[in-house]
Amino acid sequence: MSARKSVVRFLAHATMVVGAIFVVTVLLAAMPGHNAPAVQAIGSEQQAQGAGAQEMPGMDHRQMNMDSGDERESEKAAVRDMNHMHGSSPHLHMTQMRTPHAADTQRADQIVTELRAGIEKYKDYHAALNDGYRIFLPNMPQPEYHFTSYKNGFLAAMRFDPSEPTSLLYRKTADGYELVGAMYTMPKRASEDQLNERVPLSIAMWHLHTNLCMPPKDQRQRADWTKFGLHGSISTQEGCDAAGGQFHPTIFGWMVHVYPYESSRDKIFAMHHRD
Repeated sequence: MSARKSVVRFLAHATMVVGAIFVVTVLLAAMPGHNAPAVQAIGSEQQAQGAGAQEMPGMDHRQMNMDSGDERESEKAAVRDMNHMHGSSPHLHMTQMRTPHAADTQRADQIVTELRAGIEKYKDYHAALNDGYRIFLPNMPQPEYHFTSYKNGFLAAMRFDPSEPTSLLYRKTADGYELVGAMYTMPKRASEDQLNERVPLSIAMWHLHTNLCMPPKDQRQRADWTKFGLHGSISTQEGCDAAGGQFHPTIFGWMVHVYPYESSRDKIFAMHHRD
């Protein structure tokens, strides 16, 4: 092969590589809810808890435009909210149940079958930690702890694999954690029809955290949290502006829980474990 042909082939190959990188970069930047997964090697439970999952599953910091104080307070409030949610409220939007169809039931059962197979090994929570799942707020007492795979959450924005949920749901025990379920996510811009294509809305209810008003930064230490936050009385842009706060119409992303080890479909797709 002549030197000229070698140079031409090299330049062509280099152009293809650069072009591919450019296309991928553009697609990722344009993707709703995109948030690059955290890359961290976890070798033990202590490392995982020391790092702790510092982001809520499905969170998109670029779209939230919140400072670290807002993020931490809203994350904790969201966990408390999730543990007690039983219906739509000004701070919690839940999808409406649709008319059931036989195809929905079959699809839901298939999701459960694939989920069980995919998470079976994570009944040993050490396996989840070793595979990169990170405990969200491990030191905060919770009825259920989210072990989140940010890689799975990233991929969930593009495709749905029932065997690879964004988060695993564990109940804390005397000697560790017991696997009870899983959580799927989608970007907050997803439509209800898109949610329905993944987990049927005639079977399960997806939820989205909404209308968050955070207090002014210089008043955060003495803020009236009966007015601010995800449990506060302020739930409109106008009310938040009047209080001098920062308003966020939606935060995090769409979420739905599945408890595949329960005995009935109603309990499997309940809002909480054993609801």
